[in-house]
Amino acid sequence: MTKASPGLFTTRERAVIAAAALAMLLVEMDWFALNLMLPVIADEFGTPATDLQWLVSGYMLALGALMIVGGRAADLLGRRRVLVWGLVGFAVLSVVCSAAQNVGWLTAGRVVQGAAAAFVFPVAVAVVTAYFRDDRQGRAVATVLAFSAVGIALGPFVGGAFAEHVSWRAVFLLNVPVCVLAAALMLRFVTETRDEQAVRGLDIPGVVTLAGGITGIMLAVDQGAHWGWASPPTLLCLTGGAALLAAFAVIERRTDEPLLDLGLLRNGPFVLVTAAGSVSNVVYCLVAVLSALYLQQARGLSPLESGLVFLALSGGAGAASYWSGALARRWRPESLMAAGMLLSGVSLFALTWATPLALYTAVFALVGIGVGLGWALTQVATQSYVPASRLAAASGFVLTSLVLVGAVAVAVAATALEAVSDSAADAAADGSAVEAVLRVTAALALAGGAALAALVRPRTG
Repeated sequence: MTKASPGLFTTRERAVIAAAALAMLLVEMDWFALNLMLPVIADEFGTPATDLQWLVSGYMLALGALMIVGGRAADLLGRRRVLVWGLVGFAVLSVVCSAAQNVGWLTAGRVVQGAAAAFVFPVAVAVVTAYFRDDRQGRAVATVLAFSAVGIALGPFVGGAFAEHVSWRAVFLLNVPVCVLAAALMLRFVTETRDEQAVRGLDIPGVVTLAGGITGIMLAVDQGAHWGWASPPTLLCLTGGAALLAAFAVIERRTDEPLLDLGLLRNGPFVLVTAAGSVSNVVYCLVAVLSALYLQQARGLSPLESGLVFLALSGGAGAASYWSGALARRWRPESLMAAGMLLSGVSLFALTWATPLALYTAVFALVGIGVGLGWALTQVATQSYVPASRLAAASGFVLTSLVLVGAVAVAVAATALEAVSDSAADAAADGSAVEAVLRVTAALALAGGAALAALVRPRTG
């Protein structure tokens, strides 16, 4: 680590921050850009937009299942090395996705790309925290997280603009130069760090059984209406998924270094706050996916117009995420989370009745602020309910829960939308069906906010 004047960053240190910031911006921008491209991709491949939910949920499934593995691999093998390889993989998979000739090809590419993201997303901040070991660490991390918020805000606009005026394939190719620049900065300016005390082993059986179990259940939910809910394939996926999740629980109890510390499930307040954060992330995922379909296919907006409207949602969420740390120094994180969930629930209900586009956009921003507060503060809130010796395990548990529950929710919502619409081909264009699913989502946010508020009250008396 190079020396600098107190409070200032050297040119080399700025390059380190820039490398990590670009990596975070890349992952966030890519995810939010994809949502606006779903209707365009569906049109090109001649498939219902709701059938593309695996582009979102499959990516999230791979990311959620492998995030802890990515973090542990970085501690063991070297943070710079793992992050650079993750960026290289993300770039290669971006090219693969851009060349897709059918939905299966694109879906497989996105799932593997999610796996590559698992070696980028949790490692970027770790690179910065390992590099800065003085009182400037907090400011360096905050800068990286600010770029994450910028990626959230830019994603919808970039996705809409490229899908309308260039090609949805070009959005994937845009990832490549960002990956190259971030990797080059990393190799040039970042010194290698690793945790010399890291346990030399990864819980691969845990990863396989967790990912396999959730995939089986998601497949049953997604295809049950087509196969028949009592058909052998559906029942096989359900029972097989449940069996793998049971095996996962057994493996985690017996291994010395589990993927997830299931003992945390006995900590009631921790579980409630984690569940509330997961609900908030579910609301965010469903609003992002369903509103993208609704604006383009039900209201007839172009991808670029939809992207501009989406800036309200992503901008509100990004701003709330960025300022959440400062707010948490004045108010309890659980209180802020509860307020955010209640705000997102009320706003989402209002959104389903907002007809003028200007009003819709204004309410959309309020939804973004609510969900941004809800999930951004989950890590901070949960940390106060676990002893110092389990902080890392708790953080991994929370991150995995947020992403995996969101992945399952997207699959469930796509199936529910088709059921409410009674037409898989036209479900995405059925405005009333989309609004019905969003109202259920709003009720979920209100219930989660109320439950979390009940946790806060006893400790304030």
